[in-house]
Amino acid sequence: MTAAPATADGELGAALAALADDPERRPLLVALDFDGTLAPLVDDPDDSRMLPAAADALARLARTPGVLLALVSGRSVVDLHRRAGAPVGTVLIGSHGNERGRVGTYGLERDAIRLDPDQAELLVAVGAGLTAAARGRDGVWVQHKPAAAVLHTRMAAPDVARAATAQGLALADSLGIAALHGKDVVEIAVVLASKGDALAALRTELGAAVVLYAGDDTTDEHAFATLGPTDLAVKVGPGATVARLHTADPRTFCAHLAEFARALD
Repeated sequence: MTAAPATADGELGAALAALADDPERRPLLVALDFDGTLAPLVDDPDDSRMLPAAADALARLARTPGVLLALVSGRSVVDLHRRAGAPVGTVLIGSHGNERGRVGTYGLERDAIRLDPDQAELLVAVGAGLTAAARGRDGVWVQHKPAAAVLHTRMAAPDVARAATAQGLALADSLGIAALHGKDVVEIAVVLASKGDALAALRTELGAAVVLYAGDDTTDEHAFATLGPTDLAVKVGPGATVARLHTADPRTFCAHLAEFARALD
């Protein structure tokens, strides 16, 4: 992994324009992270809202022949569906690849996660351990998902966040589970999955010739790593990355995405 490239937005725009102009690069799978990519990062995840340019782009992409649309997020599928308001037909991958759903005509169509007894017991231990890490620490809280629990530290003071994060990572080690350590979060899942595995499986299932994937977090690096030389990997915001293309922030990326969708439409 290298430092985020100093790629000009002109290079990203040119790459997207070339992709839009080439009908041979179809079917095209456009798979996008949500928080930090289509929506600016906020302290309270419940306050997250998709940027208007992103909403317009998704609506156009959803009705474009030869284009397949997916959102890939750390949020649960239910939360992602409620928060994103994605167009009908959009595939939703939640919990970093652990959950799968689709936006149907009458609402969310979701594949339920079924844990075996050992996984269910382990999930209880994970939730209790992370709750202990949050206890007595202002700005630290725990989110519970169908197959994971997440320690959030974005609203905590830096020293408090460091201590809680260390305790969360130590819990994962003690349970023999690899934690996902992203931006101000420690997620411990009892079912092994990654955005990369989920993206690769979706690509095969849909028969996509080319994939455009954009994300901002360390967990998105797993998805970038599955892409080939003819695909487009876009890192949104600062940080080390394996992605070839880069843009400064969600607003800039969504402006590019809207232009790309208009070119396709």
